[in-house]
Amino acid sequence: MKKLLIIGAGGHGRVIADIALKMNTWQEIAFLDDDETIISSLEFDVIGKSSKALRLIGEYDIFIAIGNNEIRKKVHNQLSIAGATIPTLIHPSAVIGVQVEIGEGTVVMAGAVINCGCRIGKNCIVNTGATVDHDGIIRDYVHISPGAHIAGTVSIGECAWIGVGAVVSNNVEITAGTIIGAGAVVVKDIREAGTYVGVLARRVK
Repeated sequence: MKKLLIIGAGGHGRVIADIALKMNTWQEIAFLDDDETIISSLEFDVIGKSSKALRLIGEYDIFIAIGNNEIRKKVHNQLSIAGATIPTLIHPSAVIGVQVEIGEGTVVMAGAVINCGCRIGKNCIVNTGATVDHDGIIRDYVHISPGAHIAGTVSIGECAWIGVGAVVSNNVEITAGTIIGAGAVVVKDIREAGTYVGVLARRVK
């Protein structure tokens, strides 16, 4: 019997569980969370703290439902070194083009579109209704927030965060660790990591 263990029982974790249910791949789902006041999430049991995951390798597939890119990266690396099976989750309503590569531990949520020729790294979040157009390169641990739109031939560096409703124009490169604020519009390369907001996007820190 295939079982899925989700690290993180908050809102993001509940969405992950909902996607897993719709994929109809796992017969049992459980959560881990460090908040001991949470005993269940989406009617699935919280069976311990996140540190328990290492002891459950082999018994469960393990998915990391943590929004913070750096923390997600750290946990992913620990589990990967320990030999965990880390699945990729894709909502049935997502549209995935031909010749698209999606790394382990990545989630593609409801209504998202990833067009042909894209490469999506490991442990990324392509959130609800986000779009990544042709030939995009999204490196590991990137979070593309709900309703964000990434035009064609864009490269986004590791651990970057693209905010809700942000727009990135075609042929743009965004360096690792950058945060693009909600609703921002990026039309030229960002080579200095920091937080960028506004139309047109400007660095604020």
